[in-house]
Amino acid sequence: MIRQTQGAGFKLAATAIIWGFATGMLGICIPLVSMTDSGVILPLAVIIGASFTTTVVWLSFNRVYRNTVELSNNIESLKEQEATLETIDNKEKFDDQNRIKLLEPRDNS
Repeated sequence: MIRQTQGAGFKLAATAIIWGFATGMLGICIPLVSMTDSGVILPLAVIIGASFTTTVVWLSFNRVYRNTVELSNNIESLKEQEATLETIDNKEKFDDQNRIKLLEPRDNS
C-alpha cells in the first residue's frame, strides 16, 4: 500500500511537470500561430504530445511496479534456498566430523 502511494506521488509529480511545460509551450504558441499562420497544428501537437507522455508515465509505472513485486518474490525465494543449502552443508560438515572422530585411533591406555 505504501509503494502504491509513493508511485501515485511520482506519477502526479511527473504529470504536473509535463503539463507545466505544455502550458508554457501553449503560451509560446499564441504569438507563433499568428506569425506563421499555421492554425491549430502547433497547439494541437503540444496537447497531443503532453497527453501521450502522461499516458506513458501512468501506464509504465504499473509495469515497473509489477516487475518490482516479482523481483522481491524472487529474492525471497533465493534467500529460502540459500538457508536450505546452508542447513544441508552444516549437516554434512557435522556428519564428516563424526566420521573423523570414529576413524581416529583411540588410546586405550
